[in-house]
Amino acid sequence: MDPALVAPRPGGRTFTAEVVAGLGDTAPGGRVRLDAIARWLQDVAYRDVGDAGLLDDGTWIVRRLRIRVEAFPSFDERCELTTFCSGVGAVLAERRTTIRGDAGAHVEAVALWVHLEPGGDGLRPPSDAYREVYGTSAGDRRVRARLFHDPAPPPGSPARPFAFRAADLDVADHVNNAAYWTALEELLAGADAPAVPYDAEIEHRVPGDAGPAAITGDAAAAWILDPAGTTLATIRELHA
Repeated sequence: MDPALVAPRPGGRTFTAEVVAGLGDTAPGGRVRLDAIARWLQDVAYRDVGDAGLLDDGTWIVRRLRIRVEAFPSFDERCELTTFCSGVGAVLAERRTTIRGDAGAHVEAVALWVHLEPGGDGLRPPSDAYREVYGTSAGDRRVRARLFHDPAPPPGSPARPFAFRAADLDVADHVNNAAYWTALEELLAGADAPAVPYDAEIEHRVPGDAGPAAITGDAAAAWILDPAGTTLATIRELHA
């Protein structure tokens, strides 16, 4: 397995939930879209933290998410999501999730989450309770907030209009991370099912708001910009 897609540690906490791919999750050809997969990933993470009794322990936001699709889930497929904490940092945690479906779906994902104060203002180290619950699964794996994508598009890169909707805002009052994967779906339009394995990553730089935006680049490397030209997020296809 890819070193970044670590396996669960023996004795570490894992959490499993089920989801059935619905009409709102799927593209015209029946595959589950990447933004729906991203939503599933954040929902199972929330459910895990809730099941562990840690929901009052600050707010978590996604800094980076990688999704590697070995086989896309499809409409009406029952999928099992198994997630665990695979590393911690000063104000960070890494989470691994595997999706398996009863019709053959297989997705591996790894996300870097930043921990904030309950109201979202200011960084907050994970609590002792968090480290106690997830310490065995995280082990000695330490994660850092460093981002790896080039933060700015090449000079003169043409941009295409994009927009985030009010419906894309979440309880933190900024564009939810899953909505950024709709930008990648726009870039993939016309290719109903990308060839698998399909491996892509989005890094988030500053919070986004509802309203006009722009995309420059293509599905292999793209930048999502606000109206002032600030990079909100970057998209990369990853290759072995």
